[in-house]
Amino acid sequence: MKTIAWLMLAAALLPFVSTIVAKAGGSRFDNNDPRAWLSRQEGWRARANAAQANTFEALPFFFAAVLFALYNQAPAAHVATLMACWLGTRLGYLAMYLANWGALRSLVWTAGMGFVIAILFAGL
Repeated sequence: MKTIAWLMLAAALLPFVSTIVAKAGGSRFDNNDPRAWLSRQEGWRARANAAQANTFEALPFFFAAVLFALYNQAPAAHVATLMACWLGTRLGYLAMYLANWGALRSLVWTAGMGFVIAILFAGL
């Protein structure tokens, strides 16, 4: 269970990886109004920001699936493996987003969704 807790923490922090990528080294970054600054970005910074938003959107289903699986007494090791796979696909998703590889990014996103669905049904 300790592994699952660490994986949940890693998932919760994952959007901030994209945030750091989007903001790091940006010229005239305004921490008093970061959303307006981010909305004016283009290229890989804009894509990193979009990846951040998508990751925040993916988290509720991921956390709900994990909690549902654990509530239904799914094997913790199996759930942890699926969680780690999801985290790996989300990191790959970020990389594909930054590289502007849209079709491959969509495939990686689909794989990540598959892992969440597998987590959800692991407890049945």
